[in-house]
Amino acid sequence: MITEIQVNKPEPIAINEKLKSYNRSTLVAHTIKALDKGESIIIKDFYNDGISLLQDLHKYLKLKLPNKSFKEQQKYRSEYYKLSNLILLEIVNQKLSVKKSPSIGWLEKFYPDNDHFCLTFPQVQGLNSSWQWYQKGISIPVLRNKMYPYYGIYFPTRFEHLVLFDNWLKRYKGSKKTAIEIGIGCGVLTMQLIQHNFQKVYATDINPNAIVGLIEFMGSTKLSRKIELDFGYLFGKWEKQTELIVFNPPWLPESYDLSNIDEAIYYNKTLFSDFFIEAKKRLLPDGKLVLIFSNLAQITNVTTEHPIETELAQGNRFQLERCLKKTVKSASNKTKRDQHWRSSEEVELWVLVNI
Repeated sequence: MITEIQVNKPEPIAINEKLKSYNRSTLVAHTIKALDKGESIIIKDFYNDGISLLQDLHKYLKLKLPNKSFKEQQKYRSEYYKLSNLILLEIVNQKLSVKKSPSIGWLEKFYPDNDHFCLTFPQVQGLNSSWQWYQKGISIPVLRNKMYPYYGIYFPTRFEHLVLFDNWLKRYKGSKKTAIEIGIGCGVLTMQLIQHNFQKVYATDINPNAIVGLIEFMGSTKLSRKIELDFGYLFGKWEKQTELIVFNPPWLPESYDLSNIDEAIYYNKTLFSDFFIEAKKRLLPDGKLVLIFSNLAQITNVTTEHPIETELAQGNRFQLERCLKKTVKSASNKTKRDQHWRSSEEVELWVLVNI
């Protein structure tokens, strides 16, 4: 049953009394040296001690690693991810044991029967920020109502691609009986489809948190009658043909030297070929296939291949009806990482039809 799906959550770490501890009187250099050796460190006194240690870790890595190009930033993030996740926090009775720590409702939801364990500091940070979004909601420019993203779900912080899709939907003249969205995430594209009067949307995701979160979000409202979900790869159990298929795939090819920290933006070698093969079976003869993508991989020299262009040139399944593009807004002045390539980035909306 779809309601019995187990959500992804941080794996509890058993308490180890022999762990080295860190507080304000500990020498930072000694602690970072221990982290570099692969030793775990536990924060014992104040939550802010962990924040301070992470800041010092950034300073250490900036001296050790270049951090200018896109690939260098990926390597930097990978190293930071590895070392920062050796910093632990203790949880007792579903609460953080350190002083002046935030209250995180996910701890009660996810670990009701586990009264004593550890999580890594970045995991706790992720749970904390996610809980704030989940409680307060986020406003999306193209939606009338707030979204309340569940833990572990990608949600947009940039909106150019959503505006591009919304503008296309305003001009869409086809049938609006059904649509399929692949990889529903927090549900923004599907909500856009519903706002533009699609009667039924069938959606999938391989992330169980997306399915569980949206079931909770919809409850027994009319949305639950307009949106049907399936936990599965690509099209999952949806076999019927439809007039519109929507897919906002990851925008960068998978890199095996990275930790698995950005699943929502990296695609593997078979994703697009698998998708186009299955989409051909499910698109009605006069239907439309809409993909939302970006030139990010090309302008950052991650790859020269564009998977949609490759399909059009070699797949012999679809032809291009049109491709809409929109320039991405410049990076915020608050962004610490160098993102000079943003001036060249464009989001893309590809509309394909059957040959």
